[in-house]
Amino acid sequence: MRLWKVLGLAGVAGVVATGVVVARAERQRRAYTPDEIKARLHDRLAEAQSATQSDR
Repeated sequence: MRLWKVLGLAGVAGVVATGVVVARAERQRRAYTPDEIKARLHDRLAEAQSATQSDR
């Protein structure tokens, strides 16, 4: 019975470690440079302004 507990805990630790690795890779993939963020904000502002212009 004790062997199953150890194997279960090892499995849980493996799943947690895999989740950490995946989350870290996702964060690095989604990391934007300041210039990219600025460009995206300008695009969103232009879209919002054109939407309010067309609503009038």
